[in-house]
Amino acid sequence: MGVFRNKDHGDDNPWRFVMKERLLAIGDDSYIENAAGLRAFWVDGKALRVRETLIFKDLQGRELYKIQERKARVRDTMKIQLPNDDTVATVKKALISPIRARFSIEVENGPDLSAKGNVLNHEYKIKRDDVVIAEISKKWVRIRDTYTVDITPGEDVMFLLAITTALDTLADPGM
Repeated sequence: MGVFRNKDHGDDNPWRFVMKERLLAIGDDSYIENAAGLRAFWVDGKALRVRETLIFKDLQGRELYKIQERKARVRDTMKIQLPNDDTVATVKKALISPIRARFSIEVENGPDLSAKGNVLNHEYKIKRDDVVIAEISKKWVRIRDTYTVDITPGEDVMFLLAITTALDTLADPGM
C-alpha cells in the first residue's frame, strides 16, 4: 500500500478530502477532491452484470484499490481489494444502535482498524489502537450529499478513502 499526500496548492488542510455520498450506489465516474476543490483521485464506477465495482485510481489512471458489491454479498460485510483481486481489508458492521454504529476493519497485513460514531450521518472516526487516523464529518461542507475526510499525515490516503466508501455503503440501509 502506498502513501499518497494531498497536493494542496495552498489549501489550509492538505490531508482533507471531499467525498460524495453513496459512490457505490451511483456507479458513475467521479472525483475525490481536496479541500481546495482540486481533483485528487478518480473513482471509476463500473456497472457489470453481476456486480457494481468502484476502482480507486490516482490522476494518472493507476489502479490502487477496488470495492466490488456482489449481489449476494455476505450481509454487512465488504472487501477492499488490490487491482490483482488480493483482499487488503474486510469491513464488517459490528454493532448497530439507533444513533451510533461500530464497524471493524480487518486489515490483511497490518493492525486492524475500527470506525465508531454516526456513520450514516457521516460523523465518525476511524481508529487504529485507539488512535484516530481519519475523521469523517459533514460540518466542513455546505454541498448536499458530500462530506469531508481528514486523514492523519503519513497514512495511506486512498486506502482510507476506500474504507470510507465501504462504510458509507454498509451504513445506508436504502442501498
